[in-house]
Amino acid sequence: MSNYSPAAPPTLLAPEGLAAWRGFLRAHTELTRELDAELVAAHGLPLTSYEVLLFVASADGGRMRMSELANCVLLSRSGLTRLVDRLARDGLIERVPCDADARGWFAAITEKGRHAFEHARRTHLDGVRRLFVARFSEAELRTLAELFGRLTAG
Repeated sequence: MSNYSPAAPPTLLAPEGLAAWRGFLRAHTELTRELDAELVAAHGLPLTSYEVLLFVASADGGRMRMSELANCVLLSRSGLTRLVDRLARDGLIERVPCDADARGWFAAITEKGRHAFEHARRTHLDGVRRLFVARFSEAELRTLAELFGRLTAG
């Protein structure tokens, strides 16, 4: 049973908490928008497509179960399916049935996909360095890594 009561006003965030939260959201939105625009302009490849290619290219044998891939990317399963279908239509990914599980599928990177990923990777990493890494000292980056690690630690 929930403690929610429509009659009780919500407890607002303290100004520091609200500013930090809004700053985090704004920074994420602006950085991903800029990185996406750079990838699209240079390679015709949106950031979400790049991320799928990154995970699949990095996986053993250049292939990854669709269920694993869904856990790695920030897309719904249906969104991932549509994206993989587009990447397959473009010849960057192929769907390969799983021999051990008749219902399971792998997303496997093709040679064309690997080539596209390697070219886009330079653009992406240059953007990450310029838009994020270069704005902080090494000590600040270590602190950020530790702080963000708290958000993702179980």
